Amino acid sequence: MVHWGFIGCGAVTEMKSGPAFSKVEGSDVVAVMRRDGNKARDYAQRHGIGKWYDNADDLISDPQVNAVYVATPPGSHAGYAIAAMRAGKPVYVEKPMAASRAEAEAMNRVSEETGVPLFVAYYRRTLPYFLRVRQLIDEGVLGELSTVQIRFAIPPYKSDYDRANLPWRVKKEIAGAGYFYDLASHQFDLLDYLFGPVTDVHGSAANVGGLYDAEDTVTAAFRFQSGVLGSGSWCFVAPENNHTDLIEFTGTKGKLTCSTFQFSPIILETVEGTQTFAEENPENIQFYLIQRIVNYLNGRGELPESTGYSAIRTNFVMDSILGRV
Repeated sequence: MVHWGFIGCGAVTEMKSGPAFSKVEGSDVVAVMRRDGNKARDYAQRHGIGKWYDNADDLISDPQVNAVYVATPPGSHAGYAIAAMRAGKPVYVEKPMAASRAEAEAMNRVSEETGVPLFVAYYRRTLPYFLRVRQLIDEGVLGELSTVQIRFAIPPYKSDYDRANLPWRVKKEIAGAGYFYDLASHQFDLLDYLFGPVTDVHGSAANVGGLYDAEDTVTAAFRFQSGVLGSGSWCFVAPENNHTDLIEFTGTKGKLTCSTFQFSPIILETVEGTQTFAEENPENIQFYLIQRIVNYLNGRGELPESTGYSAIRTNFVMDSILGRV
């Protein structure tokens, strides 16, 4: 039985992840931690969890906790994950894996030294929507794949205009970078899952809107080990009527289009016509990945594909684009 302790119990744990830990067979949540003890207690009471802490070391040292979920901003991932692994407790950490490639490397070194597993919450690898995308590509309906293009643009969030109370996702010291680091990480991990590692990457970043110090506009070109060429553009200061969330795969026989976050219907266009595919997500979107992790830890399944070894490649790609490698 896997008895989880949560370090961090904010918004992501309310629906995306938290309930799944108790729904999966062979798993439960026995303790949560948040630096604000009142919020930790409130979360524990609302979710029927027996213990709450306001100090991470207390949760990690709790003998009833035998696995740790780190659901804090990226800047604290390495410290918490390393402490848990040194205590002999497997770790499931939110994405991106860390605030930099260097911190991700440190996490993997400790996992290797201790032999304690480290998993990262790139759950798109397990969602039916993206498994369908992979199936279509693997079946060869696009022919020889030549390019993949990411296009993402959204207007600023209302909170981006409040200079005195900016969201943590645009504070480099907490998030690693800006929204690009938070959102593009899902896209690059997905493409890593589909095509393998990126071997060559170049990018440019700028701050166009001036709402915060982090980058708000990014472009990139990259090549995968498999030979597929890719490009991307990300804008987080688009006009109000511009919401673009597309990944376009082009091959010698057709084109496939999907989204990353909106889960709009997958569109396949070939000489034989156009087909659309729709897939449903689980109620708690991280359920399938958590299920695989729990099964593995309980000795009932294979090693899940989203580990620190796969996730660090995404940190490398993003750091390279931002000129930090």
